[in-house]
Amino acid sequence: MKSKWLAPILPYFAVWVGFFVFSNAWATLIGFHLAILLVVIWLRPGLRAETLFKTTQPKWILLSVSVCLAGGIGLYFLWDFFSVADDLRRRLAQLDLNPSTWAGFIAYFSLVNPFVEEYFWRGVLGNSTRGLHIGDLIYAGYHVMVVWDKIPAYSILIMLASLVFAGWFWRQIHRRDGGLLAPVLGHMVADFAILMTVYTMTG
Repeated sequence: MKSKWLAPILPYFAVWVGFFVFSNAWATLIGFHLAILLVVIWLRPGLRAETLFKTTQPKWILLSVSVCLAGGIGLYFLWDFFSVADDLRRRLAQLDLNPSTWAGFIAYFSLVNPFVEEYFWRGVLGNSTRGLHIGDLIYAGYHVMVVWDKIPAYSILIMLASLVFAGWFWRQIHRRDGGLLAPVLGHMVADFAILMTVYTMTG
């Protein structure tokens, strides 16, 4: 397989363009997914798509969903602690996230994004090491652009640490389970809980 080190560059660039050039959440997300698709085509990995629906034991699904649900609920109760921008609703509207687009965005982000990301980050670019791996940090890193002007530096650091853990956690489940269904379902729960918290707090 071609060098994996170059693989994250295009998805990172797509997120940057979507947020800082087009200033549109939909353009960012679709561009991010298209970039991942192009990279996967370029890498031509041997990982079959069926692995996204594979698990060996239900306990991995339960563990993944439970941990990720706790993270989403935690954001809700720690909202004030993270000092989220008071004008977040206005900033989200500038990204074309408003009452008429939120439902579709939440649905797409929660139901489609986890499949794309888990196949790419934990599958194609995955690593079987037990400890932390640079890939866990690379996965977490692009999220900084998403929250760059919306939370203070200490909150960004906490978010990064949480996402590095999430990347490591899902990677360990994939290593132990051999499939990606448990990480995908946990990712779904996390994405849905986080977006619903943002929607509720800015509604």
